[in-house]
Amino acid sequence: MTDFKDRERGEETKFAFDQENEFKIAARRNRLLGEWAAEKMGLTAEETDAYKKAVVQADFEEAGDEDVVRKLLGDLTAAECDVSEADIRAKLDDCTIEARRQFMSDQK
Repeated sequence: MTDFKDRERGEETKFAFDQENEFKIAARRNRLLGEWAAEKMGLTAEETDAYKKAVVQADFEEAGDEDVVRKLLGDLTAAECDVSEADIRAKLDDCTIEARRQFMSDQK
């Protein structure tokens, strides 16, 4: 019985660890995405820092990436940037890959 409990605790610990890592990767991805959008909008360094934080915060509105896409699309459209939803989704994928790569290299 102890072996089963130990295994169960191990699985729960691994799950929590994996969830925490995915959260960190998503936050890093959102910062990279915010930086990209800020550059498109021509924001200053200070505005870029604030905007990156706002993009990270936007991801807490609902599960999934729709809240982030909606924020970026609205902000880029308001700034009269010629960027489509497909462009944002493609950049989201690129930033996910880069964030995961950065995270993994930080873990070494």
